[in-house]
Amino acid sequence: MPGLLRGVARTAVVAGTASAVGGRVRHRQEGRWAQQEQQQWDQEQRQTAPAAPGGAPAEQADPMARLKELGQLHDSGVLTDEEFAAAKAKILNA
Repeated sequence: MPGLLRGVARTAVVAGTASAVGGRVRHRQEGRWAQQEQQQWDQEQRQTAPAAPGGAPAEQADPMARLKELGQLHDSGVLTDEEFAAAKAKILNA
C-alpha cells in the first residue's frame, strides 16, 4: 500500500509540474506573438503613412483611405475590436 501511495503522489507531482511548465511556456509564447504583431503593425504604419505636405499626418489628408486600412487590419486580426474602435474614433473626430 505505501508503494501505491508513493506512486500516486509521484504522478501528481509530475502532472502538476508539467501543467505549470506548460502554462508558463504558453504565456511566454503568447507574449512573444503579441510583441511580433505590434512590431509588424508599427512597421506597416511607418511604411503606409508618410507625412503629408506641411508636416501633417497622412491620416488627416485622406481619412477614408485610413479607415479602409484600419478595416483591413481589423479583419485580418491584427487589431482588436477595442483598438479598431479607438483608432476609428480618432480619425473621425480629427
